[in-house]
Amino acid sequence: MKFFKFARKVRNDEDGAVTVDWVVLTAAIVVLGGVVMAAIKGGVVTAASNIGNYLSSSATSTTTLSTTN
Repeated sequence: MKFFKFARKVRNDEDGAVTVDWVVLTAAIVVLGGVVMAAIKGGVVTAASNIGNYLSSSATSTTTLSTTN
């Protein structure tokens, strides 16, 4: 009898239900973030490569500063 009373008490206890909801919600957000990162990874790598190529091919002028006394 004590076991059934204990089992009924555990089944009716909802204190951990909110924690489970937050864990599931957080996991869904993390997975969604991973999917978004995977989707935009190619575009970001291409953009970074294009910027790097532009910067390395652009003419840079080096200016020396002279100080006069």
